[in-house]
Amino acid sequence: MQQTVKLQPKESQPSNQNLKKQVGALDAITMVIGIVIGSGIFFKSSPVFSNAGSPFLGIMAWIIGGLLTVASALTISEIATAIPKTGGLFVYIKELYSEKWAFLFGWVQSFIYVPGVTAALSIIFVTQATFFIPMSDFTQKILAISLIFFLILVNIASTKIGSKIQVVATIAKLIPIVIIIAFGFIKGTVGGVNEVSKVSLSGASLAGFGSAILGTLWAYDGWVGVANMAGELKNPSKDLPKSIILGLSITMIIYVLINIAIINVIPVDAVIASQTPASDAAVLMFGKSGAILISAGIMISIFGAMNGYLLTGVRVPFAMASEGLFPFADKLSYLHPQSNTPVLAFVLEGALAVLYVMSGSFEVLTTLAMFMVWFFFVMAVAGIFVLRKKFSHLNPAYKVPFYPFVPLVGIAGGIYILLSTLVTDFKTAVLGILITALGVPVYNHITKSKRA
Repeated sequence: MQQTVKLQPKESQPSNQNLKKQVGALDAITMVIGIVIGSGIFFKSSPVFSNAGSPFLGIMAWIIGGLLTVASALTISEIATAIPKTGGLFVYIKELYSEKWAFLFGWVQSFIYVPGVTAALSIIFVTQATFFIPMSDFTQKILAISLIFFLILVNIASTKIGSKIQVVATIAKLIPIVIIIAFGFIKGTVGGVNEVSKVSLSGASLAGFGSAILGTLWAYDGWVGVANMAGELKNPSKDLPKSIILGLSITMIIYVLINIAIINVIPVDAVIASQTPASDAAVLMFGKSGAILISAGIMISIFGAMNGYLLTGVRVPFAMASEGLFPFADKLSYLHPQSNTPVLAFVLEGALAVLYVMSGSFEVLTTLAMFMVWFFFVMAVAGIFVLRKKFSHLNPAYKVPFYPFVPLVGIAGGIYILLSTLVTDFKTAVLGILITALGVPVYNHITKSKRA
């Protein structure tokens, strides 16, 4: 039988699992930006403009994708403020729906999504490193594994150090991006700015524009990870909504500006034909040093995204273990007595990421998991209606504006991703459902053992 936990007013909610509140507003904002802006900003321009059909619609796709994401962010921010606990979506789904649904989300997140994405990012990082140092496939895997271990050790040593790394990495990754934007507008001679200002629908189709928006939605993914650390924020009721909304707004502005800058330097047809449009634009503006700039920028960007995924991702299995809803829960809920960090939860995610690097299966696993992650994400956004109806005694410091319109927009964006995946990659969607369903007998076993 599924259980629904009755929420208590936020004033009476305990500090989650005795984790230290050491993450400030700036740390949280850079966490959002650092996780969302990974490698996609350097590579996504081509498919988005190709599917959109015109420069104007290409930029509109980035804007609409950003607005859909912000709508979800505004909604989740109210839920997160009402439930300021470490664990993010796992906690929200558990409190608003049931323990079983929360477990299934955590199952996918902990065993596939976070370690799979971490493994994929580590491989992309070392692939970019070959621009500077030639390496064999074996050496690349060793470097990727070493990078994972390094980030795990740093974050085990101190959450504060991990969050400060996020601040530095985010600022560092923005430097080459800002340079491309500034010089793209100043030195660009192709006239991309003028092309964008022309409201052109030639060559456009509903399906193509939809695919372009879908591509941007994937690029905006990852922002909700900061909610996993709500229990460690110094002032979650203020800093959590602020970090999510400001972080995503800054990201959307950056995405729009860099894409306009790129088509101001390179013709749109050349952008569509290129696999590395940002790098090509930098080379045209700065010569060979441009390629070095972008390669370094990509590596810093991926490093920051990896750190962010690990830093926030381990909070899900830790939150589950703290409530006895995870295999070996007594071990995984352990906090280091000095650093107050979830040591074994980090080790678990790191070990899985290393396994995926060695097997090369991480791309398949993340693709399979993505469909179900978005299913649970839509559930969480829709949870705002449950929150306001069933738990009206709560009075969060932040409330989503223009309710219920904004939540419905966020839900529509998520449903669009789910339907698009079903239409374009039915087998992947089904496999994602099957992998998630494997968590049901595990959950039944855990709950049976708890009752025994």
